[in-house]
Amino acid sequence: MGHTFALMISLIDMVAKTDITATVTQLAIGLLLTLAIFILTIIFSIPLGLLIARGRLSKNKILSNILRVYISVLRGTPLMLQLLIVYYVPYYVFGISLRSLSLGSINYRYIATVIGFSLNYAAYFAEIFRGGIQSMPQGQYEAAQLLGFTKSQTFFRIILPQVFKRVLPSVTNEVITLVKDTSLAQILSIGEMFFAASALASAQVSVMPFVIAGLFYYIANALIESIMNGIEKKMSYY
Repeated sequence: MGHTFALMISLIDMVAKTDITATVTQLAIGLLLTLAIFILTIIFSIPLGLLIARGRLSKNKILSNILRVYISVLRGTPLMLQLLIVYYVPYYVFGISLRSLSLGSINYRYIATVIGFSLNYAAYFAEIFRGGIQSMPQGQYEAAQLLGFTKSQTFFRIILPQVFKRVLPSVTNEVITLVKDTSLAQILSIGEMFFAASALASAQVSVMPFVIAGLFYYIANALIESIMNGIEKKMSYY
């Protein structure tokens, strides 16, 4: 009973020290940047992952082995390290000024973050898609050939929709993980939500910003899971 009372007093004290409105406002601004990183990564990584999966299944052994090594390296090394490499390699290896890599008002830090995330998640999506493509019965390819479909028509009209349906649960898991992984962007001093929460927690000497940030992450993932479940139901036709 005494421990519970002490915990309640501690929570009340933390709330008293926290300007809730200002904290929520600043974290919401950070959340917008988090969502921007998330959306851009999805836009680039899923198509790239599909291309890599196709290349991985290519009869060209050189291409297939190069992509196999790419997937192995990207999945076997920390994402944080990959972000640092993408950011620093242009300057330290090629002597290119990082300022020159900025796009207008968009700092190269943001560009490097999206590139790093996209390359990393493309490797994971590639393996998911490869497994889905290989799980399709050979008879479907043969039936499509008899019906006069070209190889590209067979893949995009018959195989790909079924692959997406099969791999959707695995893709959903990776998408949810991506939302949480965006916090790693702080390594490049990107002011996303976790970066903002860390700064606020330090300034307020309180863990409340982390609690609110955690709530934001949970809500975002709950919405994404709901959307993905809706997509899965719509694709039940396949």
